[in-house]
Amino acid sequence: MAIDFEAISKRNLARDGALVIVGTLLFAVGLNCFMEPNGLAPGGISGVAIIIRAAVIAQGGPDIPVGIQTLVMNALLMVLAWRAGGPRYVAKSLAGIVFCSVFIDLTAPFLPVLGNGDLLLCALWGGVVSGTGLGLVFRAGSNTGGTDIICQIIARHSMFPVGTWVIITDFMIAAASAPVFSVENALYACIATYFMGKVCDMVIDGPSRERVAWIISSEHEAIAQAVLEDLDRGCTEVTAKGKYTGKERPMLFCILSRSDIAPLKDIVAEVDPDAIVVITEAHEAFGEGFRKLESGASL
Repeated sequence: MAIDFEAISKRNLARDGALVIVGTLLFAVGLNCFMEPNGLAPGGISGVAIIIRAAVIAQGGPDIPVGIQTLVMNALLMVLAWRAGGPRYVAKSLAGIVFCSVFIDLTAPFLPVLGNGDLLLCALWGGVVSGTGLGLVFRAGSNTGGTDIICQIIARHSMFPVGTWVIITDFMIAAASAPVFSVENALYACIATYFMGKVCDMVIDGPSRERVAWIISSEHEAIAQAVLEDLDRGCTEVTAKGKYTGKERPMLFCILSRSDIAPLKDIVAEVDPDAIVVITEAHEAFGEGFRKLESGASL
């Protein structure tokens, strides 16, 4: 059967475009409804823009919209992005950057300010809504620019990974809001930053519904048979070699649902209490017994 890659590419492009639009709109809603009006600067370029806007207004200066600031700052950062990631990275970033900046300023006059000054409520819901939006944008293969570009460059010349620098940078920006707003606001901004990152990761990776079990046991045949018959799950035998003993021994590999974990432990405990069992999370599993793998399926 011939595969129409051009049609698949168009579907994927339309899907990714929709994710970027919805994601940036959600990010703007979280920022304008919960965080910016309540003095929360949740890291990133948008956090810097919130701080600058409030500081300038406090000194009697003009009101500089957050969206325009993020667009200008990201335009400057694109020069660094070109050197760090090349034209492909810049092209994938542009859609997220432009839509995000436009939606922040476009929706601000029409969205209600929620939370009634409850900073904890604003931090939690602002982080959840904006984090969901960012996750959708990242899932589409785009991004909203910002401090990630700087962190990627710094990480190349340091011993810490990009993720560590992103956390450090975001919390530094949240802390920098203390002189403009208050120490209390800065602390709640850190909470918003944390929840934004956690929710963003959940949207990108999806809910962790499956588990992977690795079992090393001299009774591997009996355990495998019980998994096949009692749990109705597949089981793969992998040959492993212990570096201490130098002996080869079978190791079982199983993909299970969360509800299968307790019965699996009971099976192994009954057959071989001395077995080595390692259980890890699997964000997604496709194939027989699980979801069907379809081209272009991102959510």
